[in-house]
Amino acid sequence: MKAGLKSVLWSLTALLLLLSLLIPGLNMVTVMFMIVPFTVLYATLSTKAFVLHVVPVLIIAALILGSPALMVGIFFLVPAIVMGNLYRRRTAASKVIVTAVLTMLAMMLIALLGFQLIMDVSLIDQMRDSITTTIDDLHKQNLMPEQWDSDLTDALVRTMVNSIPLTVIMAAFLYAVVTHYAARRALIRSGMDVPAAPPAREWMLPRIMVIYYLIAYVIDLFVPSTSTGFLSVALLNLVPLLRYAFAIQAVGFLFFLAHQRGWRRPVPVILSIIVLIFPPFSLLGVLDAAFPIRKSMTKR
Repeated sequence: MKAGLKSVLWSLTALLLLLSLLIPGLNMVTVMFMIVPFTVLYATLSTKAFVLHVVPVLIIAALILGSPALMVGIFFLVPAIVMGNLYRRRTAASKVIVTAVLTMLAMMLIALLGFQLIMDVSLIDQMRDSITTTIDDLHKQNLMPEQWDSDLTDALVRTMVNSIPLTVIMAAFLYAVVTHYAARRALIRSGMDVPAAPPAREWMLPRIMVIYYLIAYVIDLFVPSTSTGFLSVALLNLVPLLRYAFAIQAVGFLFFLAHQRGWRRPVPVILSIIVLIFPPFSLLGVLDAAFPIRKSMTKR
């Protein structure tokens, strides 16, 4: 009865998260946890019991909100099933997160293609029109600089549209990390043994990533900012993505340093926030990956 009650509560949580899509502002927060209840249900129930819990949730949400709720539910259901299945197998946390990211990317691509082929709606065109309309409205209200012209608007729109791959990858990574953190804690409370991710002080990128970053950075210096070719678009997404990766490496180094020096936990946390907010500090991660700094500090 206790296990059955928990499953019902998780089903209700999934339903409430879907219904929260109706509430502007709140839905921006709750959507981040949309995968969690489905993941916990799949990991703790048999496949048949999972279906019996999830189908009523999707039906009720569709009756209240219409078909969009059903589409959103299915969208988040797929990565939840993938992650739940990996938790059943006691898969390492790193593999769970990587698989979840790839699954989310695939679902986002399918969603974009679905809107384009089935509904004849281009989300990219919608985004372009929305940005242009917003800037035009700001112009009418005299909230834009006087020197801002249509060429700058076109450049901004082009940059934001070309940055969509980076945005999608970052969103998928954020979803995977948030879901793993919340689902793992819930599953441990349910009595399931779920492997933990390595502690932050052990995070390390392969040294080859430094070479990739340097190559991408040097090429980016010689590609004109006005270029619209494939290489320019690829660099526009690749360079910031690598910079974020090395920012995370820098966070790992700060936690390693704190562990070695016996610092209180708030110290590396505050420093990590600064590193993640200010991109130039990612250089610390580049140096940490390129040189054996940690080994030299450990020998001391």
